[in-house]
Amino acid sequence: MISILLQTWGGLGYLLNKVLFSRAERSSNSKTKKNYRIWSWIAYLSALPAWIIVFISEDNWIAAAVEFGGAPSMIMGLLIALKGNGKQTKYVNHFAKVFVLLGLCLSLNKTGGLFQLTQLIELGIACGFLLGTYFLAKDALSGYLWLVLGNISCAILMGLEEFYILMSQQIISLLFVLDAYFVRRRNLNRNDFIKD
Repeated sequence: MISILLQTWGGLGYLLNKVLFSRAERSSNSKTKKNYRIWSWIAYLSALPAWIIVFISEDNWIAAAVEFGGAPSMIMGLLIALKGNGKQTKYVNHFAKVFVLLGLCLSLNKTGGLFQLTQLIELGIACGFLLGTYFLAKDALSGYLWLVLGNISCAILMGLEEFYILMSQQIISLLFVLDAYFVRRRNLNRNDFIKD
C-alpha cells in the first residue's frame, strides 16, 4: 500500500512538473509563462521526497543521490522563475553545481563502482536528471534533452523493479518533455528568422 502511495505521489508530482513545463513553453504571455514555471518547480520539489524513498527502498543509491543532489538545482529553478530569467543568485548556482558533482561522487562511492546493469541505468538517470534539472533551471533548451535521457533510463529501471505506476509516469512525462523541447526549438527558430 505504501509503495502505491509513494508511486502515486512521486509520479503525479513529476508528471505535473513536465506538463507545466510544456504549458510554459506553449504560453505566449510572459506572466502566464512565469506562473507555469513557478508551479512547475513547486510540483517538482513536492514530489522529491517520494522518489528518494522509493529509490532507497530498492537500494538504488545512485538514483537516490541524484534526486537529493538535484534539489539545489530545483530550488535555483524556482528562484529564477520567481525573480525572472537571468536573475539568479550566483551562490545558489555554485551550490547547485557542487551538489550535482557531489550526488554523482557519493553514489559511485556508495556502490563501489559500476558493476550491475541497474547501476548503468541509474547513471543514465543521474546524468539525465541532474544535468537536465540544472540546465532547465538556467532556462537552457539542452535541459530538455538531458531530461529525455533521464526519463528513458528511469522508465527502464522502474519497469525492471516492477514499479509500473512510476514507469508509466516516466513514459508519459517523456512525451511532455519532448513537446516542450520542440515547441521551444520552433519558437527559437522563428525568433531567429524574425531577427534576420
